Amino acid sequence: MYQERPSELPGAVVWTKSPDPAPRPVLPDGCTDLIWYDGRLLVAGPDTRAHLPQPPERAPESPVVGLRFAPGQGPAVFGVPAHELRDLRVPLADLWPAGRVRQLADRLAGTGEPGRLLEGVAAGRLRAGAAPDPAGALIARAAARGTPVGELAAAVGVGERQLHRRCLAAFGYGPKTLGRVLRLVRALDLARSGMPYAQVAAVAGYADQAHLAREVKALAGAPLGAVIAPG
Repeated sequence: MYQERPSELPGAVVWTKSPDPAPRPVLPDGCTDLIWYDGRLLVAGPDTRAHLPQPPERAPESPVVGLRFAPGQGPAVFGVPAHELRDLRVPLADLWPAGRVRQLADRLAGTGEPGRLLEGVAAGRLRAGAAPDPAGALIARAAARGTPVGELAAAVGVGERQLHRRCLAAFGYGPKTLGRVLRLVRALDLARSGMPYAQVAAVAGYADQAHLAREVKALAGAPLGAVIAPG
């Protein structure tokens, strides 16, 4: 069972999931996650393709809890550029001092609201450290609409090469890949609402339904019907 709620951090989401002996693929969404799982703190980087989690070796004692950051938000919390985490799952102790991570794990183990604690820690990191790229939200919205790279660079006030570097640092991908991923997220949301696939393709900005089908297969690893089927 999966549940989520809006986070106190703008654009972020706190989610909870019951351990699954046969987990479903995690689809690209342009986000990074901080995850509390079976007594461990993990970081999930931005995916470029569907990621299939490994089934647990034993049944965890509690649900998995995660804080999914808005696109571009996570790197400021973790302290590393997003492209260094692309398609990876790494221990938080690889990014933060081990002692600090142990203290956080002890606090999480003793609280009944791990999601709230993760939010508080992330908010503190954002207040104390480098802020996310101020143009991140603009870049994400424009990329999701399919704005050409040249137009997007001009809107941000930088050259295309600098835009590419900023996108890699903030999102883990260049602007074209970011646009593909965010367009997929929108298309899946529309398809899950019951919208016909041909209309999904038109509304989400694909050339046609065949283009939509190719992109879903390329990024999600399965046909659209299988991707949106209830778990």
